[in-house]
Amino acid sequence: MSLALLEYDTTIQESIFDAENLIERFITGIDVKINSRDTYRRQIKPFIEWILNKYSLENLRFLDQEDIHCYKESLIRSGKSSYTVSGYITVVRKFFAWLESKKIFPNIAKNVKGLKKPKGFRKDCLTVEQIRMALASFDTNTTEGLRDYALFNLLIRTGLRTVEVSRATVGDLRQESGEAILQVQGKGRDSKDDFVLLVDETLRPLRKYLASRGALSEKDPLFSSTSNRTNGEPLKERTISWIIKEALRKIDIDDSRITAHSLRHTAVSLSIKNGASLIQAQAMARHSDPKTTMIYFHNHERIKSGAERFIII
Repeated sequence: MSLALLEYDTTIQESIFDAENLIERFITGIDVKINSRDTYRRQIKPFIEWILNKYSLENLRFLDQEDIHCYKESLIRSGKSSYTVSGYITVVRKFFAWLESKKIFPNIAKNVKGLKKPKGFRKDCLTVEQIRMALASFDTNTTEGLRDYALFNLLIRTGLRTVEVSRATVGDLRQESGEAILQVQGKGRDSKDDFVLLVDETLRPLRKYLASRGALSEKDPLFSSTSNRTNGEPLKERTISWIIKEALRKIDIDDSRITAHSLRHTAVSLSIKNGASLIQAQAMARHSDPKTTMIYFHNHERIKSGAERFIII
């Protein structure tokens, strides 16, 4: 046993093996937004399970940095993306920093890095023809069909994230400078402090869907579930993703690289292709860093002016 370990609480075994309690102490003991707590909880559980599968009670205190590297390798071998692996390792680093602050265990993860993010985007874009085909596939004679059409149309015309749509309420539909907008609580934000513009082509299907639901209050979800178990509740992110995937499957698009998030990429890409400036595209996408938006411009210019077009054989 290292001398460093002797300085720490001798209840390490009990702390780790009372996993649920330890995780909750970790989640509530760190400075993390309420909306991120479920993510942290979900990402640390596999690591705790991995530890318990590898170590017996009496040998637990010999956990070291090499074990963290082995855990990272196991995540890579499982086929998880570089983004997912990096997210899991980030939470593990925070976990050990917290353990050290509580004198439970030294921080053996502080020098373990995540994976480099790949260039470009993880999801592909849709073509204009594919968008038209998808919109035409919805049966708008039913409330559910009106909802799914308005949902797809909103995503493709504003670049909203699924979590932002799930959080939206009827009261978030507002007027700004005489124009219709939807107030947005963005990813990692605590309040609805941003908005997207709703042009007529976006607003008309949305109003038709809302009218089909009858009298609504400002607190009602913008898009609500119609299932027996969750009727009237906000559509969850996974349900929104499923609706979009089903719409794409109807037009023979069943590709892991084309998902609900592809609609966001498509919206930003189409705005740039049709003349939006960097400032305009960044504002719509609500990117905190313009470098993120610039990736779209680089990709657009690369394709538009590709040197491959000058190869004549």
